[in-house]
Amino acid sequence: MDFQQHGYRATKPRARASPPIGGPLLFDDTSSGPPPMNNQNYYSSGYNMADASAGGQDPGAGSLFADPVASAAMMYGSSLANQGKDIVNKEINRFMSVNKLKYFFAVDTKYVLKKLLLLMFPYTHQDWEVRYHRDTPLIPRHDVNAPDLYIPTMAFITYILLAGMALGIQKRFSPEVLGLCASTALVWIIIEVLVMLLSLYLLTVHTDLSMFDLVAYSGYKYVGMIFTVLCGLLFGSDGYFVALAWSSCALMFFIVRSLKMKILSSFSADSMGAGASAKPQFRLYITLASAAFQPLIIYWLTAHLVR
Repeated sequence: MDFQQHGYRATKPRARASPPIGGPLLFDDTSSGPPPMNNQNYYSSGYNMADASAGGQDPGAGSLFADPVASAAMMYGSSLANQGKDIVNKEINRFMSVNKLKYFFAVDTKYVLKKLLLLMFPYTHQDWEVRYHRDTPLIPRHDVNAPDLYIPTMAFITYILLAGMALGIQKRFSPEVLGLCASTALVWIIIEVLVMLLSLYLLTVHTDLSMFDLVAYSGYKYVGMIFTVLCGLLFGSDGYFVALAWSSCALMFFIVRSLKMKILSSFSADSMGAGASAKPQFRLYITLASAAFQPLIIYWLTAHLVR
């Protein structure tokens, strides 16, 4: 195309002249591109983001752990915490051994069924001796004669629920009455165990009965109490007294035969003295008194639930 015919003049791009060497530069040359940015103006004043993201923690934290005084303080605090934990565990084990407590809850379904039948029908049972293995009694699920705390605990909870149902049927339910019923049943257990321990101590009766054993034998009464209340709710006062007589006799027979192996055991050599004739009587009195006390507690805790 001929640009001269239309009034246009073709022009050639002119090369920009370089500034004179050594001369002053009046204006910045911005035609070739933007001036380089100084990255240090943005990130040099703060901490390096790339280093922080790669390291994953604040440099101040590293300096804290690197400080020997802070490290020594942390080690000292950790040692104090461990010592406090050991002291607490030691004090707990003085009054309540966790390992011994686990022994009383080592039960299974087969043991629970056999134990419930033994509590309600103890008259046909022949062997009442607790079995041992290397001077250690077998766990309850391997020996039906071994005392446990699972049945007393579950029976206590069931008794409280049944008491609430009985009070609700009679339109006498209230949280205060149910709480009073639960606290009364618990207080009777505590009193019974304390009296038993005090009697064994004052009469200097040497036995391997522990506090957990006494709680277990005292807590078996809740099974008879549940049976008594159910019969009272289903069959009235006549059914209540029949069930009370049956459960009381069964429980007394069970207590006497069970404690006989613990309290009325063979006498040691130190009992052959001036008080040798009194020692067997004391042991017999303790056994019979603990057994005879059970029907009174059963009646006291269940009579007000059946009307």
